[in-house]
Amino acid sequence: MVKDVAEHQRLVESLLASDAWPHPATRVHRIETHISSVLLVGDYAYKIKKPVDFGFLDHSTLAKRRASCEDEIRLNRRLAPDFYLEALPITGTLDAPRLGGVGEPVEWAVKMRRFDEGLLLSVHPELWTRALVERLGRDVARFHAVVDVPPADDVCGQPDVVVAPMRQNFEQVRLLEHDDETLARLALLEEWTDAQFETLVPQLAARKAGGFVREGHGDLHLGNIAMDGGDPIIFDAIEFSSTLRCIDVVNDVAFLVMDLEHRARPDLAAWFVNAYLEESGDYAALPLLGFYMVYRAMVRAKVAALRLHQASVPPEQVKPLHDEFLGYLALAERLSLPGRAALLVTHGVSGAGKTVVTGELVGALHAVRVRSDVERKRLAGLAAGAKTGSAQDAGIYTAQATDATYARLAAAARSALDAGRVAIVDATFLRRDRRREFAGLAREHDVPFLILDFAVPEPVLRERVVRRAAVGTDASEAGLEVLAAQLARREPLDDAERERSVAIGTGEPVDPEQIRRLIR
Repeated sequence: MVKDVAEHQRLVESLLASDAWPHPATRVHRIETHISSVLLVGDYAYKIKKPVDFGFLDHSTLAKRRASCEDEIRLNRRLAPDFYLEALPITGTLDAPRLGGVGEPVEWAVKMRRFDEGLLLSVHPELWTRALVERLGRDVARFHAVVDVPPADDVCGQPDVVVAPMRQNFEQVRLLEHDDETLARLALLEEWTDAQFETLVPQLAARKAGGFVREGHGDLHLGNIAMDGGDPIIFDAIEFSSTLRCIDVVNDVAFLVMDLEHRARPDLAAWFVNAYLEESGDYAALPLLGFYMVYRAMVRAKVAALRLHQASVPPEQVKPLHDEFLGYLALAERLSLPGRAALLVTHGVSGAGKTVVTGELVGALHAVRVRSDVERKRLAGLAAGAKTGSAQDAGIYTAQATDATYARLAAAARSALDAGRVAIVDATFLRRDRRREFAGLAREHDVPFLILDFAVPEPVLRERVVRRAAVGTDASEAGLEVLAAQLARREPLDDAERERSVAIGTGEPVDPEQIRRLIR
C-alpha cells in the first residue's frame, strides 16, 4: 500500500503509463493539488488523495484515505448527485495497479463523471453574470436549509472550535514565511482576528444554539463550480474534516463572496449575498460575514504558501505562487477595514419600480437590500412567490402584519449597518412616521440617510401593476385596488425629508454615482 508521497507519485506514474482502467483510456491528463492527484480519463475523473498530514487534514494512512473517499462521495452527492459515482479501490501493486479488481487495495480513489474542466467559473469570467450569481445565492440558501444540523453537544461551531483554524492559518504561514514585513502584516491581522473573535463570542454561541451551524460545503469558491449544460454544478465539498465542514452557514457563504471580491467583482459579490439573504432571511448573519471573509482570504493565502514550499513545485510557478500569497494577504487586510455604511429607504406606491431600481443599486453600491413584500410573506411562513389572495387591510396585509413587517425590515437593516454595509430597504414608506423611524436608525448608527423618492405618473403605475399581476412571479400581490388605496393614503415628503432625498421617475436611469455622492 502507499505509505508516503514518493510512493503516491510512483503509483500515479504507473497509472499514467498503464492499461489499468476499466474503460477505454487513450489519454490520461493529470492535475496536481497539494492534497490530491486527479487523473482525467475518457468520460471519468479519478481523485487519488496524497498521504499527507497538514494538521487541518490527515490522510497519512490508507484507512483514513478510504474513509475520506467515502465521505467525499456521500457529501458531494448532495449538490452534484450525477457526478460523484463511487469510492473505488486500486488493487495490484504500485508498479502494476488496477482500478477496481480483486485483492488487497494499495490505494483508494474517488470516481467521478467528468465535466468539461474548461467551464470552471474560476477560469471563465465571461460566464459571471448577475443572473448566475443570484441563482447560486438561492441554490446555496436552499442547500443550507436542508443539510444536517450536528447534535447540540457536537463541538462543531463552538466559539473555540471556530477560531482554532483561524489561528492555525497564521501559525502555519509563519513557519513558511520569514520576511520581516510579511510577519508584521500577519501579526496585525492575527490581532484583528483575535479582537473580532472576542467581540463576537456571544453571537457565535447564539448561532450555534440557533441551528445555523450545519454540515455545509466548506470550500465554496469559483474553482469548485462548473457549468454543465447551462446549469452551475457545485462540487468538491470538504470531506477530510468535520470541523471545517460543519460550520456556520455564513462561513460557507463567505468563501465565494471573498473569491468574487478577490477577482475585483464586488458587484457580483453583493448580488450573490443579496440573493442568499432574500432566500434564507438570515440577515442577522451579516455582522459575521466580514470576520469569515478575512478567514477565507487567509485560507487561500496559506494554501498558496503551502504549494509554494512543496519540494515538487516547478521553478516557473514560484513567482506566481508568491504573488498569489501576497494578493490574498492584501485582500485580508482590506477586508478587515471598517466598511462605509449608509441607510437608504424607498418611498413610492406599488408599480413605481422600487424593486428594479434597488436591485441595480445592490450591485452598484455593494449594498444589502431587504424587501417588504418578501419579509411579509416570510413572517407568515410563506415563500416569497406564494399567493394569498389577501384583500386590502386583511390577511397578511392587516395593520398588525404591516407593523411586524416594518419591525422585521428595521432589524435586517440594523444587522447590515452593524456590519458596516450600505442597507437598502425596499418598501412603500407611505407614512411619515415610518420614514422617521428609519431616519432615527441611521442617526443611531451615525450613518448617512437617503430617501429614494419614486414619482411615477398614475397611468404608468396602473399599467405596471396589471402587467405584474398577469405575469404572477413577483412577491408583491398589490393590484389596482391596493394601488388606489396607497395613492389615497400616501403622505408626501416634508421639506426636511426632501433635503435628504433623490427623485426617481420614469425617464433617465438612476445614476449610482449621484447616490454615492449623497451618502458619503
